[in-house]
Amino acid sequence: MKYKLQNFFRQLGLMLLVIWTVVSLVTLLIELVPGDPATTMLGETATPEQIANFNEKHGLDRPAFFFSYHGESGFKWNGADNRYVDYFAGLLHGDLGKSFRTERPVLDMIFERYPSTIQLALASMLIAVGIAIPLGVLAGTHKNGLIDNAASFIALLGISLPTFVIGPFLVYIFAVNLRWFSPTGSANPEDIVLPAVTLGAALSAILTRMVRSSVIEELGEDYVRTARAKGLSERKVVYKHVLKNGLIPVVTILGLQLGVLLAGAIITEKIFSWQGLGLLLLEDGIGKRDYRLVQGCVLVISVTYILANSVTDFVYRKLDPRIRLS
Repeated sequence: MKYKLQNFFRQLGLMLLVIWTVVSLVTLLIELVPGDPATTMLGETATPEQIANFNEKHGLDRPAFFFSYHGESGFKWNGADNRYVDYFAGLLHGDLGKSFRTERPVLDMIFERYPSTIQLALASMLIAVGIAIPLGVLAGTHKNGLIDNAASFIALLGISLPTFVIGPFLVYIFAVNLRWFSPTGSANPEDIVLPAVTLGAALSAILTRMVRSSVIEELGEDYVRTARAKGLSERKVVYKHVLKNGLIPVVTILGLQLGVLLAGAIITEKIFSWQGLGLLLLEDGIGKRDYRLVQGCVLVISVTYILANSVTDFVYRKLDPRIRLS
């Protein structure tokens, strides 16, 4: 019990450290990028007075960090009176600030789009697993055969082609020519098909190779020969014994790839105009230099990634008791 509590607090400490590091790096990078939020929001015709009022309203007239650079005067210590401290003080109260452009709470804007991104990520995972497991099993049970070579070619193709190539290609075939789906938007249930296939293509390729390797490795174990000696059919040997043990590393890959899917969703959501968190971050956050919105989106993506890894670790321990024993 004591070890479990120590492990829990250690994991919690690491999670908080990662979140702090990510938010700090994003805040620093935002400040280093050339440009002015006031000019972006108000336009090039804004007067100096309007810009000054905008900066004062959103606290942009205050120092960004503990130190600030003043040219020939060098660095100046600002103390705790800076936007960096204010932001983390707000986080302790669940406040991510307000958007510069809409003046709405960032948390509300994120939660409006967040379900769409999670829905897209889960749909792409479902498609990837649905393709990878049967294809990987067939490839592993027909090692060096025609099916194995075909599966390897498909997997290599899926890994090699980026989403910004697969997405427009699917739009051209299934939306423009065949007219089966809408090219953009997220209003109808079927609109998720093309974005999910685009986002899940690379993951299905990775999982296919992983399942294939696991099946080949497990087929050489002693328990497989014992199962065959007892008269079990090859189908039962593969799907009841080999696949169960072979999926353990696949669970790890799925958990780790969730963060990759969230990052890849930014490009995919832009291609298909999918109204998710990625599109909010790209267009309304980065495109409009809305600092608070960018920080909030990155924070939510980071927390999601960390929680996914924690769940993966828990499931992995349940599937493989040797992890708990060690």
